[in-house]
Amino acid sequence: MPKKKKIGSYPNAMIVMSLTAALFLIGFCGLLVIQSKKLVSIIRQNIEVRVFLNKEVTKTGQDSILRIIQPKPFVLSASEAKPITFVSKEEAAKEFIEGTKEDFGSFLAENPLRDSYRVKIQEDYFEEAKLQQIKKELETIKGVYEVVYQEDLADNINRNVTKIYVVLASFALIMLIIIVLLVNNTIKLAIYSQRFLIRSMQLVGATNGFIQRPYVVRGAVQGLVGGVIAGILLITLQQVAIRNVEGLALLQEYDKIVMLVVTVLALGLLIGVASTYQSLSRYLRMTLDDLY
Repeated sequence: MPKKKKIGSYPNAMIVMSLTAALFLIGFCGLLVIQSKKLVSIIRQNIEVRVFLNKEVTKTGQDSILRIIQPKPFVLSASEAKPITFVSKEEAAKEFIEGTKEDFGSFLAENPLRDSYRVKIQEDYFEEAKLQQIKKELETIKGVYEVVYQEDLADNINRNVTKIYVVLASFALIMLIIIVLLVNNTIKLAIYSQRFLIRSMQLVGATNGFIQRPYVVRGAVQGLVGGVIAGILLITLQQVAIRNVEGLALLQEYDKIVMLVVTVLALGLLIGVASTYQSLSRYLRMTLDDLY
């Protein structure tokens, strides 16, 4: 005897595969955003404002300048990194010689460089206008000769990061649209084989909610399975990348990655349920002639 069709039962391998592929790509975009934001944060925290001191400033004067700079709201928190570093003119000369391979001491009678403080800045102040304001504020301190930072670097980084986020967000949105269309069509084809079973149930008095329930539950399971597989693939890819790319471990924010995986699961569940409900509603509204 031919096997009887059970309501809500249809081949789901293609649906799960489609969901998994699309959710993985969306999750991968999210992973890139998380790690690029962390990378930008690290870069910003390591960019310094250099406060050069007058040559006649004594050790007491240096300490006084340090006490003025330390409580400023733009200075990086001491819990995150060492926010202020003193560099003597001797250390600066050594760095210059190592970097340029030229010893100016052979033709200059004295060291022309100055003692300085290197100040790390809070991320919130990493904008050209705010850095200019910091420069002006620090140059008003008695004993400060000049304040220097890499001008236009802030705007260049902010502009490039914005472009990256726009590209990734656009790609994720396109993938989301594709996944909805693809899953909708796949589910419609899967339910097509059960259109007469659905009509038979309507004829014996079954309500739309009763008919939809097993299909929607199946759609939810498919979405969750696709989300779980996509999440496992994302975590596996991340771990492989950490083992093979030096320094990548510094960019990991595991709390945000957990949130990303949960979001992928929720998105899979939502798409599975919504697509199934929408596709099934079409058959519930069809006339008998349309079913043929």
